[in-house]
Parts: sequence; structure tokens; C-alpha cells
Amino acid sequence: MEPPVLLVFGLGLVAAGALFMRSFGPGQRVGRLLASTPRVSVEQALALTTEAVPRYVRLDGRLDSDDDFPDERQQPLIFRRRRLEEWRGRHWEILGEARDVVPFQLNEGLASIAIDGQALDVGLVVLPREALGAASEAPEMLPDGLDPATRLRLRVEQVSAIEHATVVGTPALDPKGKAILTAGTGRPLILSTLEPAQAMQLLAGGRNRALVVAVLLVSGLALLAMGAAWGIVRMIAG
Repeated sequence: MEPPVLLVFGLGLVAAGALFMRSFGPGQRVGRLLASTPRVSVEQALALTTEAVPRYVRLDGRLDSDDDFPDERQQPLIFRRRRLEEWRGRHWEILGEARDVVPFQLNEGLASIAIDGQALDVGLVVLPREALGAASEAPEMLPDGLDPATRLRLRVEQVSAIEHATVVGTPALDPKGKAILTAGTGRPLILSTLEPAQAMQLLAGGRNRALVVAVLLVSGLALLAMGAAWGIVRMIAG
């Protein structure tokens, strides 16, 4: 196979991998930020709250709150999000959302910083609990006029007050002058209670989808390298 053919095939595979990654939606960006944002200590984050230029950083520590609330298993929660979603073609669309959140912080040693739980949106990375069914099975939860045969999903995501977490965001001061980690610099607040590999699989929509992207990108780059190397060898030999 001639070098130009290898280069064309390589570029095609890389482009296919990049396009497939775009189908991950906001999860792609969240995963990239989780992996690439520089880590600082909680003490360093506290010092950054007074910097003139906002910084986007990653912190690791243990969550805690004085105002946690119990779930049905009596676990102390600090955040819970329940979403009712409708299947529309190729994706789930949110019909309604309910949140329960209390003030909480991230601790590392003796240092702690408050987390802006109200700012959590696409950056919440936890293992969800899901229930699937038809609209006719829960009529009391639905908006008027919804077809009883509509496919629905109830998705519950929650965070416990005793979990270890990775939080990515911008250190700032709230209106009362208290240090807080929140969304900023055009990027979301991220909170993950999962191991890095598990978080990446969840954000990619499952292990198989992540594997497909990896195979496409690695294969494409390998073909590009082979094509370029072969082309150089032929130039030298000629």
C-alpha cells in the first residue's frame, strides 16, 4: 500500500474518532477537564481566592457537612438530583428536575473550602440510579398532554457526606467573603466521586463507546505514522 493511501486512511480514522467523541456531548469536555486540570491543595486554593486572575484547579479531599439529610437507606446526603426524562429519537430530554442540596465543603487535613452545590450541572459525575418505564406507569409525575406510551427514565444522582471526591472549579469569595469553589472562567464546576477510569467510562456513555474511540484514534495515528515514515524512507532511497 502506497504512503498516500496510508495517510488518507489514517486521517479518515482520526476524523471518525473525533466525530464519535462529539456524540458524547458535554461529557467529553467534562472528562477532558477532569484529566487535564492541574491539582492544587485546599490551602493553595484558599490562597487563590484573592488572586486578580481567576484560576481553574482540581482538588481532592473528603466531603463533609453539618446539615446532611438521610436517604431511604439512612445514608447522610449533601446533594441529590432527580430527573424525569423523555426519550426523543436518539437522546433523553429532561421533563422535570428536583434538587436537594445543603451547604457542604471539601476537607484536606485541617483545611477546608466550601463547594457551590447550586452550581453543579453537567459536572456531576456519580453512579446514577435509573428506572425505566412508560408514562402510563407514573401519571402523577407527568406534564399534561404527554402520550401514555412515551418512554421515560427517572434518574437519581446523589452525593454522600462521607465520600472522597475530586472537585474541579474556580476558587472565589462568595458575597459574604467566604472562600468557595464554583464554576468560572467559562468552565463548569465538576464533582466526581468515582475513580478516574470509572469516571471516564461513565462520561463516554459506557466502556464499549470509549473503546471504539480509542481504537479509531490509535489506529488512525498509527497509519499516519507508518505512511509518513514510509514516505521518508522512499524519498531517501530515491
